[in-house]
Amino acid sequence: MSMRSVNPATGQVLEEYATTGEADLERRLDLAVAMQPGFADRPVGQRADWLSAAADRLRARREELGRLMTAEMGKTFASALAEVDKCEWVCRYYAENGADFLADEVVASGARDSRVRFEPLGVVLAVMPWNFPLWQVFRFAAPALVAGNAGLLKHASNVPGCALAIQSVFAEAGFPPGAFQSLLIPAARAEALVADRRIAAVTLTGSEPAGRAVARAAGQHLKKSVLELGGSDPFIVLADADLERAAITAVQARIINNGQSCIAAKRFVVSEDIAEEFEARFVRLMEALTVGDPMRPDTDLGPLATEAIRSELHEQVVSSVTAGARLRTGGVLSPGAGWFYPPTVLTSVPRDCPAAVEELFGPVAPLFRVPSAAEALELANATEFGLGAAVWTRDEAVITRFVDGLRAGSVFVNGMVASDPRLPFGGIKRSGYGRELGIYGLREFLNVKTVWIGD
Repeated sequence: MSMRSVNPATGQVLEEYATTGEADLERRLDLAVAMQPGFADRPVGQRADWLSAAADRLRARREELGRLMTAEMGKTFASALAEVDKCEWVCRYYAENGADFLADEVVASGARDSRVRFEPLGVVLAVMPWNFPLWQVFRFAAPALVAGNAGLLKHASNVPGCALAIQSVFAEAGFPPGAFQSLLIPAARAEALVADRRIAAVTLTGSEPAGRAVARAAGQHLKKSVLELGGSDPFIVLADADLERAAITAVQARIINNGQSCIAAKRFVVSEDIAEEFEARFVRLMEALTVGDPMRPDTDLGPLATEAIRSELHEQVVSSVTAGARLRTGGVLSPGAGWFYPPTVLTSVPRDCPAAVEELFGPVAPLFRVPSAAEALELANATEFGLGAAVWTRDEAVITRFVDGLRAGSVFVNGMVASDPRLPFGGIKRSGYGRELGIYGLREFLNVKTVWIGD
């Protein structure tokens, strides 16, 4: 069997990769289990040094890795380079802070000595998506490795080149053989792997069906799991917002990664008082975007990752228009090679059509008008997802109201929702559970051990 890498800008096959056979898979699992205890016993400073070396390798291979991501999944080269930089950042962050995060916490009690100790769980399986082929992996791997866990990566089947490149970065950095390995296996094999006694925990970023399957398997076998799933993030613009900044940021928040990001803004909720002006600015900015070759420096929007993703997105747009939404711009498939989709804006969107209730994974923006801040908050929360939310206002009382009232894992005020190594990241409701990044992300795959020593 093999996996093929296809360039979404051209539809041409880039390369075919042999999948990981059963015998090789067994060998890799045994290697991870055998090396992990000794790896965990190393001083955290040694693991931090290896992580710093991984950051150095990312910097040295920046353009190569950027070109690979652009070729395999279509993100613009500029955004691919920024992704490599962010991976370098997360490695350096945990290299610098890992020892402090892992230090025992002394707690006063009736004992002579009582403390909380943090110990790695063992081998962690990561099931990762294609949309951020490096970042999604490094934000799991950096904290897991510095903590002393071993990592096994099942990457998306359309980015096998990226999966192998990540493995090589850690190997070049000096991590012991088996500390981090990429498995080129199908999704069905990964679900079964969760049951393997050698796997201690699992983390998944991906679709809701994939999350349910992994959570079911992890729960059945009593294993820790972290899920980061889809989102339908609201971007709320109230009457007193800085409209120019809000409109510019709204476009950036919608088209990040060609619109294929869980935390991209996907529902734009605008105060009736300024809706006409905001919509005009937003549509004008969307229409000004350059769609084309993702390697060109002047390209704003590259192709969607697969033909199936583009087909599903277009069906959602067509269904929403049929239901009564107004197509302000875009929404028409262009002939020619590549899986491109035009920047698209929908207004007068019915509350029960696909654009209102489903995740739109591409550069399509539904705009909703509301008469009050109260209705803006109600509409923002009227979703089964709860990943991120953004609100634009200058009123401190309103800021407090929305920070308190928005049901999401992250709330950003007068800015774009984004992940940051220093801050925990994750969702609630159907967006998943658990956290990545920050100290909380590091501790997801640790045994929080209470130690009590009497006289």
